[in-house]
Amino acid sequence: MRKLIGPLLSLLLVVGVGGAIWLSINEQMGSWNALEVRGLIGSEKLPFFQDERVIEALAANGLVVHAEKAGSRQIATSYDLKQYDFAFPAGSPAAEKIRREHKALKSFDAFYTPMTIASWRPIAEMLMANGMVEQREGAYYIIDMKALLDAIIQEKRWTDLKESQLYPANKSIVVTTTDVRKSNSSAMYLALASYVLNGGDIVENKEQTGKIIDALASLFLRQGFVEHSSAVPFQDYLVMGPGKSPMVMIYEAQFLYEATQPDGALLDDMVLLYPEPTLFTKHVLIPFSEGGSRLGEALINDPELRRLAVEHGLRTDDVKAFKSFVNSNKLTVPPMLVNVIEPPSYETLEGMIQMIEATYRGEGSKPSADR
Repeated sequence: MRKLIGPLLSLLLVVGVGGAIWLSINEQMGSWNALEVRGLIGSEKLPFFQDERVIEALAANGLVVHAEKAGSRQIATSYDLKQYDFAFPAGSPAAEKIRREHKALKSFDAFYTPMTIASWRPIAEMLMANGMVEQREGAYYIIDMKALLDAIIQEKRWTDLKESQLYPANKSIVVTTTDVRKSNSSAMYLALASYVLNGGDIVENKEQTGKIIDALASLFLRQGFVEHSSAVPFQDYLVMGPGKSPMVMIYEAQFLYEATQPDGALLDDMVLLYPEPTLFTKHVLIPFSEGGSRLGEALINDPELRRLAVEHGLRTDDVKAFKSFVNSNKLTVPPMLVNVIEPPSYETLEGMIQMIEATYRGEGSKPSADR
């Protein structure tokens, strides 16, 4: 019996070592066989896809994602999407165009985030003194978009306002945006402005557009040079201060994510102004391959990826998770946004953009404001 024990133990040891080796090889093969997918994303989502925790969570789903950033309108109009596994723009109008033109059978509404205006506490107080901003519950700021747009279209300067000593800049009041010809965040500003200037109705046709196009164009032309990526104006806001960026149209998620970073650049007097009315930007993933579909399903269904999306300030259909994120980080956001509108159809919005683009080419354009 004792003679059998030695060989038996040796056999068990060999089997155990062999099994461990097999498992190790199997795990390595699994990582080697991970499905690589390539896609175009709006620049606002690049920090999410670059997050090491997100990369690991995607790998756990058998995916290696190569994300290239581009303006959301550019994704819809300027790329050969047959070369990609998925498109992930910001904004439902761009997503709808892509979905329609590429006959996509499915799409994934992965995240959403409201449009906001990044500003500064002294400017918010100044705008409060002029009836444009209201602080609610002593915590967050709501900006009256009609009052603000009236001041911009009337070409008022900061020094024309009451309490101008709070921001004594003798330059035109504008909201800094990205290039409306390329980026969704500025297209959402256009959608919001068109609703306000159209008497509180969504623009539906060329006749309505024609009545307000000059005013709409002035909102963009008078900014001067603009960037095509939503990440750049926000970075300017963080780095260059109110002299360069008194008001910047951004996604709420950009501000919230920065506010939670240990080495974040937010200062105490940096604040968000929530437009009223406002609109949400949907981040819709449109797959063109099996790999793109697998990515969309992972973003929708994987608990870790959903949790990480919320940590990046993005909202999902898990309202409790977002509320917990806000509370645990002591962030100040409205408990609920009620006066929410939808953007115009893709065709109507595209028509407005093309008319503004014509003014950039000099067809009836105005010089930029003396900022």
